[in-house]
Amino acid sequence: MFRTGLFLSLLVDVILACDDCYGPQSSAAHVRHVRRMQPEAQGAVAAPRAPLEWGQLNFLHTTDTHGWLEGHMQHKAGNLGVDLLLVDTGDLHDGNGLSDATTPNGALSNPIFENIDYDLLTIGNHELYVSEIAYETFNQFSKVYGDRYVTSNVQIINPATGMFEYIGSKYRYFTTDHGLRIMAFGVLYDFTGNSNVSKVIKARDLVKESWFLDAVNFPQPIDLFVVLGHNPVRTTVSSSTFGIIYSTIRSLRPRIPIQTFGGHTHIRDFVVYDTMSTGLESGRYCETLGWASMSGINSSTFTGNQKPRGVPNPTQKAVKVVNGTAAPGNASMPSSNLVYSRRYLDWNRLTFEYHATGSQEGTFDYHSGQRVTAEITKDRKQLNLTALYGCAPETYCQSCKPFLSEGNVFKLLQTALAATVINASRADTPRLIIINTGSIRFDLFKGPFTFDDSFIVSPFDDAFQFIPDVPYALASKVIGVLNAGAFQKRSNDEDRNLSPRDFHFDTPFIPSDACTAPDEGKPASILRPLSSEKQPRTTRNLRTRQSPPLTPGYVTTDDFGTTGDDTPHSRIPYYPQPNDLQANASFPTNGSLPKTVDLVFLDFIGAGYVVPALNKLGGKYSASDISYYLPKTFTTNSYLP
Repeated sequence: MFRTGLFLSLLVDVILACDDCYGPQSSAAHVRHVRRMQPEAQGAVAAPRAPLEWGQLNFLHTTDTHGWLEGHMQHKAGNLGVDLLLVDTGDLHDGNGLSDATTPNGALSNPIFENIDYDLLTIGNHELYVSEIAYETFNQFSKVYGDRYVTSNVQIINPATGMFEYIGSKYRYFTTDHGLRIMAFGVLYDFTGNSNVSKVIKARDLVKESWFLDAVNFPQPIDLFVVLGHNPVRTTVSSSTFGIIYSTIRSLRPRIPIQTFGGHTHIRDFVVYDTMSTGLESGRYCETLGWASMSGINSSTFTGNQKPRGVPNPTQKAVKVVNGTAAPGNASMPSSNLVYSRRYLDWNRLTFEYHATGSQEGTFDYHSGQRVTAEITKDRKQLNLTALYGCAPETYCQSCKPFLSEGNVFKLLQTALAATVINASRADTPRLIIINTGSIRFDLFKGPFTFDDSFIVSPFDDAFQFIPDVPYALASKVIGVLNAGAFQKRSNDEDRNLSPRDFHFDTPFIPSDACTAPDEGKPASILRPLSSEKQPRTTRNLRTRQSPPLTPGYVTTDDFGTTGDDTPHSRIPYYPQPNDLQANASFPTNGSLPKTVDLVFLDFIGAGYVVPALNKLGGKYSASDISYYLPKTFTTNSYLP
């Protein structure tokens, strides 16, 4: 394992660094901002705005990487005489081919991730859906990191004893290189969608446990509490349980700083809890590398620099900024000498080289990083991740366009579902096809659509079920009921026994002229199909994408104001999308409506949502009326290619 210095340089292929998507950019293809150091990667062009502020204690934070993360770091903290800790808050797969094109997910990506020398890590909900993945985390991943993998409220049945035990350590008490004494907890939100081999202890019960209270009141000195978790840092978010953890620690240790690191909601955010407590959340999918620094920690054993020389230092008190000025603080909290900074770094080589002062292209690459790059390249080739399925003539985004408008990905999916979700024996029977919009995880970009993109855009393996011959007058109203109801979370999927499925994809081929230079003037359609000619093709020489001077991306406002984004971007339009999407197929060509239809839907929403919706409308259906419309191997990861 090589020591992570300052910056992770992302080594997988291209993604987009923004909330969800980009708006149109004349005739040029959208730019995926992060440059992966793989042969087919594209370069970033938008540079950071200013050097980072280095403090007494500094953090780099990753979260919700979902298979995107691999890399190396450039070391700087040692030269400044300060501490730098690397923290991750879970969700390592379900969203990228490198992690998802294996059985179980993460079989190849986790060993690469394990090259990174994290100081603190915790578990995400995506490590707990499937028993095989949960056990891999318990038996392998957690053992690599030892007590640094902290799962204060997540247990698993040990097959050897039949008893529940913690997947990682309950807490970690440690001393940094420069003498700061830290007590760390790792707390997953109150997740309920885990398989039955694991158990998530609710936060309100965790804070009552004697070991937790003993750790908060640890007999040895504590200079700082660190609470990390796959858990929203903003306590007003309904799923966040950090408020319970924070208030418990604060009531028992009113003078000790608390620093939290969160995840799960896929946003950039920084929260002020009180004059000695803040929280950082650092986006998703390795679009963002979070940075936090602080000075003013009182410690009798600290041997480093409070204000490292030659670099900017943090200056902001832990006070919320409203309209550019500091808002009144919590009167019940004493004043504090602590000062902070936070920054959200676009995850690309240009960013990391900028902040790695004095580093040049030739020296930026460590041998260890080059070794990991080579390992990723080998694994991606083995998995055929850059093999082409076809070409997207336009970019289709999740939420930068109104629902079902031109350029909205769900308008494209209506056509794709109607064209591909076909039971040959019932092909002439009219059907309504319903999928949850949450099954789409990313935008679909103009240009080549690869095997990897199929996981990036639609990673889940939800299969298609149906109820035959439902009266159209009833079936046509189901979509309205679903979209008026609660968002369909995987944590609520209590009836479905998730299991990993093998991926059986033939290596695709494409003719030489189909993707290298897409015609700008041709109208949008579904992905251009592959030619029947069997000519091997890679993405190495694809058309170079262009970028405008100010690229669309994150424009973040948090409790410290609007200064957090490391690279300036233009704001992206955002339009809310409904819970579900419906497509029609095989309807009468004369424009009349059918009397009955096959009501087709994903197994993820069938028994738990569609059946109750039918019955709410006056139907009398149950789970026994459901069967699979297509083989279980045809899933939401299959219909786009």
